[in-house]
Amino acid sequence: MKILQKLGFGLLSAIIALSLNACGEEKEKSVESADSSKMPLLVVGATPVPASEVLEFAKPLLAKKGVEMKVQVFTDYTTPDIALNDGSNDANLYQHKPFMEAQNAQRGFNLVALEPIYVVPLGFYSKKYKSVDEIPDGADIALPGDSSNLARALILLHDFGVIELKDPKNLASTIEYDIVKNPKNLRFRPVEAAGLPSLLPNVDGAVINANYALQAGLSIKSAFFHEDAKSEYVNVFVTRKELENDERIQKLKEVLMGDEVAGFIIEKYKGEILPVNLKK
Repeated sequence: MKILQKLGFGLLSAIIALSLNACGEEKEKSVESADSSKMPLLVVGATPVPASEVLEFAKPLLAKKGVEMKVQVFTDYTTPDIALNDGSNDANLYQHKPFMEAQNAQRGFNLVALEPIYVVPLGFYSKKYKSVDEIPDGADIALPGDSSNLARALILLHDFGVIELKDPKNLASTIEYDIVKNPKNLRFRPVEAAGLPSLLPNVDGAVINANYALQAGLSIKSAFFHEDAKSEYVNVFVTRKELENDERIQKLKEVLMGDEVAGFIIEKYKGEILPVNLKK
């Protein structure tokens, strides 16, 4: 009986000890959680590749500076700026400055570009032909449909001799008014940029943004020609005017411009995406 009592007391003591331990651990977790929740939150919009991947890499670097980041992923080019403008997030990374300026003008937004981060080259692709010379007269060529990327695509085609523009420096060039020579009488089809890779097999060629090309398994190396790092269409870190000097925004800007992020872009994308701020 005494042995059983001793065993009972021993078992009870063990249960109490385990209970206290568990409470202690829970308390520690609770304190840790409370500590992390004290960090100011920054919500940043992005398209899936490469922007959201770059931001996910930047998360722990920003946390070291005392800011927690949540990445909102969008699959088109218009919604991220709408979300930023209406306050659903605090900043975004996915667009070049001419696109942002067009959004401001067309929609009455007050967005500002803080710093250039990387170039997502525009390339000319075809599934049906192996060179531009093989593309027949009257061929269908798909282009990104938003005004700034459409002009950008036309400038790319001009630079590589496919067409001739009235003014190749005009970032508002259009199909109707600015093409002065079209030797092959190509028929240009502006479509939603995100849909270009899936449309590619059904047209003779397409000018595709590298982020959508990458998502579809296309390499810039398979493009007939493409932009280089000198492109004026550098993707920029964007926020609303009133948040321009916000400490959270400034800290993320520092992270995005740092060597660690540039190194990540080079290592992950192998030249498909080109970082702007890499120190040589």
